[in-house]
Parts: sequence; structure tokens; C-alpha cells
Amino acid sequence: MIKTILIIITSVTLFGVIFFIIVRNALKRKLDFLVEEEKKKKSNDLN
Repeated sequence: MIKTILIIITSVTLFGVIFFIIVRNALKRKLDFLVEEEKKKKSNDLN
């Protein structure tokens, strides 16, 4: 019984960590893209 509970907790934790890493990387790419777009926009406004 305790073995099954530990396997479930470990699986859920592992899935949660992997999901967190994927979402964090996706948000970081999106944020970097938006920052670059804003830099280009400000650069074009100055010219």
C-alpha cells in the first residue's frame, strides 16, 4: 500500500517538474521575443 502511494507521489512530482520546465522555457522564449520586438520598435521610433 505504502509502495503504491510512494510511486504515485513520485510520478506526479516528476510530471510536475517536467511540466514546469516546459512552461518556463516557453514563457522565457515568448518574453525574449517580445523584448526584442520592443527594442526594434523603439529603435525605429528614434530614426
